[in-house]
Amino acid sequence: MPHRQRQDRRDDRRSDRGPDPQASSSPQAGGGPVRYQVRQSMFTIGNDFWIETESGQKVFKVDGKAMRVRSTLLFEDAQGHKLYEIQEKMARARNTMNITDTAGNTALKIHNAMVTPARDRWQIDVPGGKDLTATGNIMQHEYKIVRGRDKIAQVSKKWFRVRDMYGVEVFDHQDAAVALLIAIVIDMMASSGR
Repeated sequence: MPHRQRQDRRDDRRSDRGPDPQASSSPQAGGGPVRYQVRQSMFTIGNDFWIETESGQKVFKVDGKAMRVRSTLLFEDAQGHKLYEIQEKMARARNTMNITDTAGNTALKIHNAMVTPARDRWQIDVPGGKDLTATGNIMQHEYKIVRGRDKIAQVSKKWFRVRDMYGVEVFDHQDAAVALLIAIVIDMMASSGR
């Protein structure tokens, strides 16, 4: 009987601490980097596409239906809540795409900073935050996204055998939605020759 009482007290203490982080449905709940699979040049007007973890869990959806009406793509979570809009309008001075949050504020501004035969550098402006840079071979989907010296994500085609897929590995405690948005927008802009 004393053993049972000690076990009950331990169970009560665990329940007071809230849910077990390992039980969360978040792909990064267990810690460590998470790889997502994205279809290359996946955006065509009127199509929706899912972004999945490498194990096949659907985590984000890109709604292409809105493109017909508003020249934007909607980036949603798995439950269909809008997180961001990718605005198709291009700035005149530079090839730029804006990403807005749910309140309509600019969350990211992505533009090509430098192109060389084997290497690209893309600048990601973050209003009110630290800017990011994507460097590497963009056309081959082999590059990294960094904030200063901190690596945020790695993009590579080598992780998946399917020809038109590439992976985005998002590192610990980084915003997966933002990293995926950056990769998607760079893919859109690079594949269309912007």
